[in-house]
Amino acid sequence: MTKVDIVNNIYDKLGFSKRECGDIVGKFFAIVKETLAKGEDANISGFGKFIVKQKHARRGRNPHTGDEMEIKGRKVLLFRLSGVLKDEINEQKGKDNLH
Repeated sequence: MTKVDIVNNIYDKLGFSKRECGDIVGKFFAIVKETLAKGEDANISGFGKFIVKQKHARRGRNPHTGDEMEIKGRKVLLFRLSGVLKDEINEQKGKDNLH
């Protein structure tokens, strides 16, 4: 699913103009991005939680040369889905297997 698909779904279901739907989706993602950029988690009830985690610098190897190198510390984004979403996905999967 793309951002355009989300906009079109909102347009179909709520009847706002496509411009309004695009603005709503854009502002939603902007809020989530700003929250994550500040290092805060974004918890969307019934969907999941986006978690910013700091990875520390570590020693590693260049896979092509085998030389040791320093891998810089960085932030990574994790997603943990909610129990509600997990149940819905597994319930749907079970229905798909029946056909």
